[in-house]
Amino acid sequence: MDRRRALAAGAGLVTGAVLPLAGAPRTAAAAAAAATYTNPVIWQDFADIDIIRVGATYYASASTMHYSPGAPVLRSYDLVNWEIAGHSVPVLDFGAKYDLNGARGYVRGIWASSLAYRPSNRTFYWLGQIDFARTYVYTATAVEGPWSRLTTISTPYYDAGLLVDTDDTLYVAYGNTTISVAQLSPDGRSQVRTQQVFTTPSSVGTLEGSRFYKINGQYYIFLTRPANGQYILKSSSGPFGPYTMRQVLLDLRGPIPGGGVPHQGGLVQTQGGAWYYMAFVDAYPGGRMPALAPVTWTADGWPVVQLVNGAWGTSYPSPAVPTPPRQVMPMTGVDTFDGTSLKPRWEWNHNPDNTKWSVDNGLTLRTATVTNDLYWARNTLTHRIQGPTSTATVQLDFSAMRDGDRAGLALLRDSSAWIGVRRDGGATRVAMVNGLTMDGNWNTTGTGTEAASAPVSGGRLWLRASADIRPGSARPGTFSYSTDGTNFTRLGPSFSMGNDWRFFMGYRFALFAYATQALGGSVRVPRFELSTP
Repeated sequence: MDRRRALAAGAGLVTGAVLPLAGAPRTAAAAAAAATYTNPVIWQDFADIDIIRVGATYYASASTMHYSPGAPVLRSYDLVNWEIAGHSVPVLDFGAKYDLNGARGYVRGIWASSLAYRPSNRTFYWLGQIDFARTYVYTATAVEGPWSRLTTISTPYYDAGLLVDTDDTLYVAYGNTTISVAQLSPDGRSQVRTQQVFTTPSSVGTLEGSRFYKINGQYYIFLTRPANGQYILKSSSGPFGPYTMRQVLLDLRGPIPGGGVPHQGGLVQTQGGAWYYMAFVDAYPGGRMPALAPVTWTADGWPVVQLVNGAWGTSYPSPAVPTPPRQVMPMTGVDTFDGTSLKPRWEWNHNPDNTKWSVDNGLTLRTATVTNDLYWARNTLTHRIQGPTSTATVQLDFSAMRDGDRAGLALLRDSSAWIGVRRDGGATRVAMVNGLTMDGNWNTTGTGTEAASAPVSGGRLWLRASADIRPGSARPGTFSYSTDGTNFTRLGPSFSMGNDWRFFMGYRFALFAYATQALGGSVRVPRFELSTP
């Protein structure tokens, strides 16, 4: 758990060449926008990125902690525009706590993990450790799935990077401060060998977040110093070393005002031979946002991040790649829950009770938990917030709610607030509730206080939450409601979204329905919209 105490800034010099800024920012004309891209390339919470290219398509995987399904796979054709294609871990079946059954898995689950592609069997591999106990490997022939568990390995490969070598051998780099390399069996189901290959000098401190590469015959382990540096190890003698170390960046100014130093990501090469580094930027309260920068290599084989005026650029020339075969699906916009399954933009807070929800051209949430604590309520469905500011609007049919039921739209994190419908004693109110809190061990310390309410009639309501997730200080979230979908009334005070990093995941919009008296009630959501100014 070293990364929980790892945000102390370190001293050192930033390395990297200065790249002149070519073209205007993407806020200018469309022609300039085509010539440049703006960081962050994704202003949503996708951390601990592993990035690969398969043919003409780029894929990236990210951490999701206690959200299910886990380990989203992002897809892009140009490294700049991304869509969510699927999830490598279909369900967090790692113990009852991930079902909110007698225990909770907040800030556990899917940590930094690895995504790789094996050409010999045309298969994608996801590998990650859970609860510091063991490592799980999942495979699929398409990132959309189905993904299935290939094996469980008794060694917990902390912050692992999976390498498919040119001879098809599978290697894993892993560890915190002490870095090791494991060799897997040809079928990827077991460990053949593991060996310590590097000990981080005390002058550097902590290194973790391994990414493993073979480039021009050299082996590289790309490592992060949380949360302000990036280092790389190089071996000319094979995957088990010996390795020498070089600093890639330290205390580098990032592209998000008020945000942190770009770090802990991966390297990828375009079809044309250019290299890029996709890292994340700590940018709470929203989370950790992916940023992209070009990389060059020294004559003796070390990567150099290209800088703009001594910083990770807010804008760079767009990667030279073939014209994408299609536009990717936007991460914002309207979802009417068409069809019979959820789109991959959605993740549940812990595993859902699949008997208590359905999609059939609309989302139905049936109460799954009797509780007065949203943090214990199952079947809370979450959506990442789009930065720097965005608004979620949900249409809610509450006609089938029962006495004691609560349903609505939350800003969800370790400190939360919501707007929703309360039905008590046959009376129905729309209420704004704040004061939902957790302590540093993720135990509930506050179940919420009603800050404002108004009576409502009928069975339909529109709820709205707006969030400002620019980092640097606590930011406001506001709530409003409408009876006609057009005219909205503000309800309650602004909610101050905390920007502490220790929960790791950023704030999310969340749809919920739970019972305080007895199960049996339900709500229906015909429409959800995520919009930006």
